[in-house]
Amino acid sequence: MKKRFTSARVPGTGMEQLFSTPARWQAWLDVEAALARAQADLGLIPADAGKAITRACDLDRLDQDRINAEIDRTSHPLMPLIAELGRAADQYGGWVHWGATTQNITQTGDTLLLRRAHTIIRGQITDILTVLAELTERGAEMIMAGRTHGQHAVPITFGFKTAGWIDEYVRHLDRLDQISPRLFVALLGGAAGTSASLGEDPDTLQRAVATNLGLTPMAVPSRSISDHFAEFVTVLGLIATTSGKIGREIYQLMKTEYHEVEEPVPAGTVGSSTMPHKRNPQLCQDIIGMTAEIRALVPLALESAISEHDADNAPSALFDVEQHACELTAETLSRIHLIVSGLQLDPRRMRSNLDLSGGMIASEAIMLRLGETIGRQLAHEVVYDAAQTASTTATSFTDALAVDPRVTSQLDTDTIKNLLQPDSHLGLAPAIAHHQAIRAREIVVSRGENDRR
Repeated sequence: MKKRFTSARVPGTGMEQLFSTPARWQAWLDVEAALARAQADLGLIPADAGKAITRACDLDRLDQDRINAEIDRTSHPLMPLIAELGRAADQYGGWVHWGATTQNITQTGDTLLLRRAHTIIRGQITDILTVLAELTERGAEMIMAGRTHGQHAVPITFGFKTAGWIDEYVRHLDRLDQISPRLFVALLGGAAGTSASLGEDPDTLQRAVATNLGLTPMAVPSRSISDHFAEFVTVLGLIATTSGKIGREIYQLMKTEYHEVEEPVPAGTVGSSTMPHKRNPQLCQDIIGMTAEIRALVPLALESAISEHDADNAPSALFDVEQHACELTAETLSRIHLIVSGLQLDPRRMRSNLDLSGGMIASEAIMLRLGETIGRQLAHEVVYDAAQTASTTATSFTDALAVDPRVTSQLDTDTIKNLLQPDSHLGLAPAIAHHQAIRAREIVVSRGENDRR
């Protein structure tokens, strides 16, 4: 994956090393070792063969240059590795890869890598929830303008906004946990999935191999089944949706005209070669771009899950999509964590921006109180008239209300003044923020305890 100019200040995730060619080969060798051990235990190959093959399934014992050269010559991803493994197993080399087909090894090995990627991503979201809890608590009572369709709506608090981010990431954790039993499965069914080459009790062999790898066997070990991999990419696409929304929101609120928040801008960061004053949202821009790319991979994953007859190259193409999605997701979440943990908030700017509408952000509160005596629809018309006057003339919203007898006959000056205070119409915003901060911390603790069991 390409290196971005912000990469030097973003903590590494280990994802690219995870999917390196040596790591992938070792995962395939781990499957070959698990197969050999299980076959030896069941008497399908000699016991000594199982031990010798298991010892040889160490990439450092194999000639990787010869493997690469043979891949170039044969145009096959696994046969050169099998041949080299056979040489390393000496007289027991003839028992290597007994009854298996290439996809049994490569797909199951790749699943081991995806499990590690899943663990990394899950851990990143847990870490984000930890810092989001702090941010949400900090902003729980911090009043700002709620905006709908790009316009002032009603007052909210900044913590209410980030409480929604917590809620979404918690569901993503749930999705990652729910997908695990479907995703982490071993494929071992031979050439077409019928298990004809795997001895008289292939079910027992499949369970043994899967158990050796910490996986479960596929109920139908067909090489044409890969919907579970497409589902994983779809979940990553949903994570990208939330992350992209956060990146876009901070990008917007960091604009000069808003400037209510600011992503971390370390000393020495240069925003422009010609405008020295620029403090650009570089990390947010990364997130916006990367998450768009992840979401674009979802339809590609769905297409790649379509296989012709009983096997074709679809799973290999799908793994490329998964790898790219995992790498981009990890890079995105690393930036989200960096931003959220160091986000600067400006409550004074939030308040001054909230006052830009001259009190009109409280129009709903005025309407509802007025509606108690004259009815909601008429109250809407009355407040609408005052708001339109304020929007199109030099008259303030407060003055427009104060000269309308339909208002003053029902509400006294002090009541109108109190209703125009933004903190009088926050509803449950602060309470929701506090609750979600507590919830995030509790989930982090409970998930951690479950992982240790």
